[in-house]
Amino acid sequence: MNQTDDRILALLDESGLMLSPAVIAVNLDYTRNWVSKRLALLLDAGLVQKSQSSYYEITDLGEQYLSGEIDASVLEDKSAE
Repeated sequence: MNQTDDRILALLDESGLMLSPAVIAVNLDYTRNWVSKRLALLLDAGLVQKSQSSYYEITDLGEQYLSGEIDASVLEDKSAE
């Protein structure tokens, strides 16, 4: 997990919307390619889910992570399995 991941999750959480990588990139001032790579990792960790074809939204687990209920080290351990 890194700062980009936290910013992506916060944007998804605060907007309450399903967003595409391009929209996320524009709003956070990152490249779409970088956001897509980070979203793939967040998807693997269960923090976001893909809705429709290429739109993402935060999951309950992602909300728990943002609120501090889940530590990032637990997520990293989970993704290593």
